[in-house]
Amino acid sequence: MGRHCGWIAVTAGIAGGADIILAPESPFDIERIAKKIKHRHRYKNFSIVAVAEGAVPVEGSSWDANDTLDAKGNPIAGQVGAQVTRAIERLTGFEARLTTLGYVQRGGVPTAADRLLATRFGIAAIDAAVEGNFGTFTALRGEKVEMLPFSDMAGKTKYVPDELLQAAWGL
Repeated sequence: MGRHCGWIAVTAGIAGGADIILAPESPFDIERIAKKIKHRHRYKNFSIVAVAEGAVPVEGSSWDANDTLDAKGNPIAGQVGAQVTRAIERLTGFEARLTTLGYVQRGGVPTAADRLLATRFGIAAIDAAVEGNFGTFTALRGEKVEMLPFSDMAGKTKYVPDELLQAAWGL
């Protein structure tokens, strides 16, 4: 959900009109973020910052990343968002509010595209079971629904590509 890769933060941030998006794949500089927010504040009196739970600061920054990690070094859900909120207030002098999505992101009303894709995946999964094609999952490749072996994805992390991270930062 954002601990190791920023798909949710990046895609939701772009779709929701976020001005700054912080993902684990691209360490952030809180001073640069504050500068961008101050610049935006000259013509817009708000900024939306989407933060993945695994977002990390650049090495050598004034930020203490240990405050956001558990004993095993994994991000503590919600900690980096709270810390970013406090840092933005401190560095900009602007009020900042934190909204932790949690269950809210899972409870939205599905769109027509969501329902159509779920139906297509369901039909493909039923067909695979009837055919005895077990150990597979549904995947959308281009316009086509395919059944792929679990080994294609099990134990692997699919990181957000650089061009999408750059697009998110350039918003």
